[in-house]
Amino acid sequence: MLGGIGMNNKAEYTPEKVVDISNLSREDWLEYRKKGIGGSDVAAIMGISPFATIRDLFYNKTGVQPVIQEEEESNWVAKEVGHRLEDLVAEIFSKKTGLEVFPVRVMFRHPLYPFMLADVDFFVRMPDGTFAILECKTCNYNAKDKWADEGIPAHYVLQVRHYLSVMNMQKAFIACLYGNNENEFVYRTIERDLIEEEDIIDQETYFWQEHVLKNVVPPHNGNSDLVLANIRNYGGFADKSIPEIVLSGLESKNLEKYLTLSEEKSQLEKRKKEIEAEQRAISVPFVEQLGQGCKAVLEDGTNRYRITYNPTRRTSVGKDQMEKLKNQHPDIYEEYTKTTESRTFRIKKEAA
Repeated sequence: MLGGIGMNNKAEYTPEKVVDISNLSREDWLEYRKKGIGGSDVAAIMGISPFATIRDLFYNKTGVQPVIQEEEESNWVAKEVGHRLEDLVAEIFSKKTGLEVFPVRVMFRHPLYPFMLADVDFFVRMPDGTFAILECKTCNYNAKDKWADEGIPAHYVLQVRHYLSVMNMQKAFIACLYGNNENEFVYRTIERDLIEEEDIIDQETYFWQEHVLKNVVPPHNGNSDLVLANIRNYGGFADKSIPEIVLSGLESKNLEKYLTLSEEKSQLEKRKKEIEAEQRAISVPFVEQLGQGCKAVLEDGTNRYRITYNPTRRTSVGKDQMEKLKNQHPDIYEEYTKTTESRTFRIKKEAA
């Protein structure tokens, strides 16, 4: 039976089975996920998720749908690739380590904290007869540096520590394939840390009991771009008919800082434009000799400089043409266009 060797100073326990997920539809699986906190949810609670804020997670668990529906996930291909390559990553790990790897297609929960769920990729049979967890990841080649020097992206560490707690196991492996051969592959070992685990459990418990169960919206945390996206998506489209709002409880010194940063940005942009103009002037004689060519080389006896002047072409529909399309073929216009909204935050300082 899967289960760890027990937590120090705590009673032995065995994870409980929630549901067999081998034949579960994605929709049903997502519904089960709403009944608790999964490993990939922990980073949002801690405010370090690159994908979601704590409010995104809260709304998901409480069934609140965004007012503004974003376009279909732009990274859906990466997610699908990651899912499809899990078996391959596990196979490479097994080949490199000589350890037996096997799946258990079950969603588990912590018997002491039943809101803690675990949907583990694979398990590993260790030589001493105990079991460990294997979490399989993929990333593009440019992201491989996040794994350099024995590193592991922090949100993945939280995910694995959550699983170790639910499964009551002492060791986990996390493997990542970042290329198309077995040498472009890394794996790391994570040992159970009861002190860090206690903090994770405390944070999850507070989120679940004080926010989800009581339906109390948590304060924002995490990446400001994600926070602004959350406010926009759940707040709805802008309404210019709303009267001017008098703000309270906010400090004007932050607006002063914003204005100072705006001035700094303006100066930097001015310098950037000056640099770009100087670069364009330098490029003129080189571009002239290139003509229609796209690449060249220049040698000065010490160095060789390779120059490229490649084209970037794109096809677009102009504003006037879009208006004609809307008037002449409204059905096509509706099918292939989508209304999105972005809002610009500006400050104008006036005398009181």
